[in-house]
Amino acid sequence: MEEFVSKYLFDPTIGSLVAATLGIIAVVVVVRILQRVLTKYIQDSSSRYRARKAATFFGYLLAFRLGGFTVAFGVAGAGIAFALQEVIASIAGWFTIAFSRFYKTGDRIELGGIKGDVLDIGILRTTLMEIGDWVNGDLYNGKVVRLANSFVFKEPVYNYSGDFPFLWDEIVIPVKYGSDLGVARELIANAGQEILGDYASKARVAWDGLVKKYAIENAQVEPLVTMLANENWVSFTLRYVVEFKQRRTTKDKLYTRILSDIANVHESVQVASTSMDVTLLDASKLPVEK
Repeated sequence: MEEFVSKYLFDPTIGSLVAATLGIIAVVVVVRILQRVLTKYIQDSSSRYRARKAATFFGYLLAFRLGGFTVAFGVAGAGIAFALQEVIASIAGWFTIAFSRFYKTGDRIELGGIKGDVLDIGILRTTLMEIGDWVNGDLYNGKVVRLANSFVFKEPVYNYSGDFPFLWDEIVIPVKYGSDLGVARELIANAGQEILGDYASKARVAWDGLVKKYAIENAQVEPLVTMLANENWVSFTLRYVVEFKQRRTTKDKLYTRILSDIANVHESVQVASTSMDVTLLDASKLPVEK
């Protein structure tokens, strides 16, 4: 027994591991208590979230120091480094996301082929509420997806709501030949101006800030109506800027308003459509090969 105590309990390596384990447990307890206190006394949800994340980060940092991070790597060598390469890449990705402002909670992004709203940015993973897939339009489908932060080094990161929280979108209205094209253009332009006027003014401020920050040319954010003629009809395209979460509902408002206005002036403007005639053949009259 005395030999066991002297060999193991007083061994420097065992003692360091025990001390590190007790220290990590103490850090975890302190972080949990601190998170509860922050949740209780900070009312603003955004500030509360950042404070909890900061407490978690410093807890991890302190735990690594107490755990003898460098000693562990020195003992384990290249084997552990190889086994943990994805974890290390994800932690590096977390630092990149935090300090390079790739995205933040609440942003709508596409990462690793998955599109959705950012719910949480953890040390190892980013959590998204997915949109699209079997659901048409920019609507939630109910799936919560967790992606490794290492994807920021492997795949393009598309941010739909970063420095410029607006998107360009457009709708196309086909109009019959013989319609009053001037009236058609005016109806579409008026609908765009009345429904999208607030978006345009807000987008102008955001875009001006983007022009000052990056080497990018100025762009038109006000609604724009263009016309294109083909062999079937005349197409009017309304191009406009819309808030990234309102794309589908804005299209609904525009189509409803424009089609209603066209119906009120039906004699001068008519919507074009493709017609198709289906002819039923009598199978008994078809030639039969002999």
